Amino acid sequence: MSEQAETNGKAGFGRACDRLRQLYHGRSPAALRFQMAAAIVDLLIIAFFIATPMIRDRPDFLWIDYTIAAIVMIEIAARMLASSNVLRLLRQPTMLLDLFILATLLAPESLENFGFLRILRLWSLSQRGLIWGQLRETAFRQWEDAAKAVINLATFLFVVTGFIYTFFFTGRTGLEGYVDAFYFTVTTMTTTGFGDIVLPGIAGKLTSIAVMIVGISLFVRLAQAVFRPTKVTFPCPDCALQRHEPDAVHCKACGHKLRIPDPD
Repeated sequence: MSEQAETNGKAGFGRACDRLRQLYHGRSPAALRFQMAAAIVDLLIIAFFIATPMIRDRPDFLWIDYTIAAIVMIEIAARMLASSNVLRLLRQPTMLLDLFILATLLAPESLENFGFLRILRLWSLSQRGLIWGQLRETAFRQWEDAAKAVINLATFLFVVTGFIYTFFFTGRTGLEGYVDAFYFTVTTMTTTGFGDIVLPGIAGKLTSIAVMIVGISLFVRLAQAVFRPTKVTFPCPDCALQRHEPDAVHCKACGHKLRIPDPD
């Protein structure tokens, strides 16, 4: 009897893993709805991360924080169950980042100074392909590169804002302090530099230099994605080059004849 129960339990666990795998990686209507719902939940969590510096002093903050931690923990466990190679999944940068974010949620007071890194979950979300797989099936697929550039820019903007707020604006708490940090980040990234808010000391100057260099690079990347000729993703069968001109007949890397399907 116990052996039968154990067998049934293993079979049920296997079916659950298969179901999760279909939901996370499938293209059925149910899978697409699940993936979209997961993306929406992720965006709500990211919104909480952005708002964290402004609501940290609320009496119910820890309850919200631990609730988010439970959701993230369940999501990580589901992704592990849906994976065919858990060890490889655990070595991926996005999973390592999510585990670190989970640690900051479970220990918000001990890891308070690293809370601004939670915004990197926005970048992690952009690397999973849940959104891009659906975008490629729509008329907006040519904007994939631009959307990725916007996400990278937004991630950098909010991470830097959180960093500056945490380490330089310790005396300015709440919404006003966060807006000041955000204002400084934007003016520095755009090299406007009004000078009404500056970071003190050598560390502040070095931080400003780094923000300007990386910020300008991300703006240039965004401009390239928006204004350069649109390319399509079509792996070359010979050399595996991914990006080609929409009307390309031959691969520019190896000369292999391509058969890029016309857009719908």
